[in-house]
Amino acid sequence: MRNHTPVTTFILLGLTDDPQLQIPLFIFLLITYMLSAIGNMTIIILIFLDTHLKTAMYYFLQNFSFLEISFTSACVPRFLYNIATGDRSITYNSCISQVFFADLFAIVEFFLLATMSYDRYVAICKPLHYMTIMNPLVCKKLISGCWVITLLLMIPPLGYVLTLDFCDSEIDHFFCDSNPLLKISCSDTEFMEKMVLYCSSFILLVTLTFVLWSYGSIIRTILGFPSAQQKKKAFSTCSSHMIVVSITYGSCMFIYIKPSAKDDMATNKGVAVLATSISPMLNPFIYTLRNKQVKNALNDFLKQLLLLEPQRYHRG
Repeated sequence: MRNHTPVTTFILLGLTDDPQLQIPLFIFLLITYMLSAIGNMTIIILIFLDTHLKTAMYYFLQNFSFLEISFTSACVPRFLYNIATGDRSITYNSCISQVFFADLFAIVEFFLLATMSYDRYVAICKPLHYMTIMNPLVCKKLISGCWVITLLLMIPPLGYVLTLDFCDSEIDHFFCDSNPLLKISCSDTEFMEKMVLYCSSFILLVTLTFVLWSYGSIIRTILGFPSAQQKKKAFSTCSSHMIVVSITYGSCMFIYIKPSAKDDMATNKGVAVLATSISPMLNPFIYTLRNKQVKNALNDFLKQLLLLEPQRYHRG
């Protein structure tokens, strides 16, 4: 691996050089990371414990929360360590590992969002066949497919990254990512940039097209419902997922769908904070506050912890 490059250690420049901003930045990222980890872990635990949350929708949501924890953990804790210790160095192997895991969890998340939109399509457009179509075996196969497709798409770009030579050790970012790495490479990165662009475009366009098709079908079906109450209930079951999709796709398109990795990274770093820290923190609240069943499960869970009604949690 190191035969391809004289650089064995990189320096992460972070978000800012202003020493007065380091402590507020550390506190902000620590709070958002803790809220993200606690919020998503709470969803995982609730779905595992509550008998009313055993449908395909919550199975996918549980996996989505796991990915959110994994993705933000691949990026943020290392940056918090850099700020706390003042040591901005990261070894070549650690940097490549960070690129791999951050991209792995992010890409799986996009395929999972598309899968979740299909689940909502079946639930609303084919409600009588929902339990048959979205049975546990199918759900497990869909999750496995998300991981397998992601790994197959990642192998060629990652293999090419390992062949790059680096003339500079300073990465203009707060974590190792493909675009800032290409920026400091003295190899010919044109092919790699095109590969990143094409792979990113393929993943985003394929999954987004599937999401749009699913929700197009959902909207047509909902508009055909006779009562306003039915329409409101159907829209409410999809609204949380649609908000998360908008945030996730918007931030990723801004970062990766661009002509060259040599562009200025300043704005990208700000959007990356949204994608790696703020968005994973907001998603549990989006799903919890807009989902009556999750709120009921959370209330029962809290009552059990407070020993107010310990017998009520496994109701039904």
